[in-house]
Amino acid sequence: MIRVAPDHVSSIRPGRRPFTFAGVCAAAIVALSLGGCSTFDSLNPFGGEKYEAKVLPDEPAQQIYDQALVRLERRDYEGAARRFTDLEKQFPFSQWSRKGLLMVAYSNYEGQKWDETVMAGNRYISLYPSTDETPYALYLVGMSMYNQIPDISRDQDRAEQTVKVFNDLVQKFPKSEYVEEAKYKLMVARDQLAGKEMSVGRFYLARKNYTAGINRFREVLAKYQTTRHTEEALFRLTEAYYGLGIINEAQTAAAVLGHNYPDSQWYKDAYSLLEKGGVQPQVSQGSWITRAFRGVTGQG
Repeated sequence: MIRVAPDHVSSIRPGRRPFTFAGVCAAAIVALSLGGCSTFDSLNPFGGEKYEAKVLPDEPAQQIYDQALVRLERRDYEGAARRFTDLEKQFPFSQWSRKGLLMVAYSNYEGQKWDETVMAGNRYISLYPSTDETPYALYLVGMSMYNQIPDISRDQDRAEQTVKVFNDLVQKFPKSEYVEEAKYKLMVARDQLAGKEMSVGRFYLARKNYTAGINRFREVLAKYQTTRHTEEALFRLTEAYYGLGIINEAQTAAAVLGHNYPDSQWYKDAYSLLEKGGVQPQVSQGSWITRAFRGVTGQG
């Protein structure tokens, strides 16, 4: 779900405008002498238009902000981002600069410019790590990463970044209005990462590289035990250990699978596999699988 910017983002009206560099520039321009210009012009073989220095009045911050909001309303997200950027350039270290930077991130997000959103959002988080709007900046960065997660056949760096950003949001700002959605996106991203591990593990298993497959399935149980891939990971461990002839670990994997998912087709398949070898699922207390699931299996 795409959220619009919070009400407080566009409603803040900072007070007295800070000292600007524009005033210094204006004074310097007025003081310059233009007496030598005519000599230079006479040497110009092209002639044509002449330029004269002009002192441009300061553009009020409120005017820039309002113009940017109008561009947002017209869905000119790129133009809005440029205008909000002007606030930081012309009014550095002010409330206008801070709000403008957040709105740059928001404008880019609405325009689906994910990388630009991440850059602006991370800059905001770096400069302002504990404002009321910081959770929203984290949310925009996390969602930009989330929207770039590819299928499991490709690199999952974006999924890893999504997990990192949303974990920060949940842990640092547990009362934020964005926490519930962040938790859901976390679950999806973690499931994606588990799916990648399963895909690679199956690849190794199909080629009878059991040890490499076990390492991948073990990763799923260690990091992503609450995902939907846990059932299959336990079955694949049963297969892999059985293939290696490490029967006690195969029995343990099947037993843990049956304890937690007794009606699962994966458990039925694991049971059948062991039964062909004349054994049944049985927990080994010394197994790493037992330790990983100790709280779940109820083993002491």
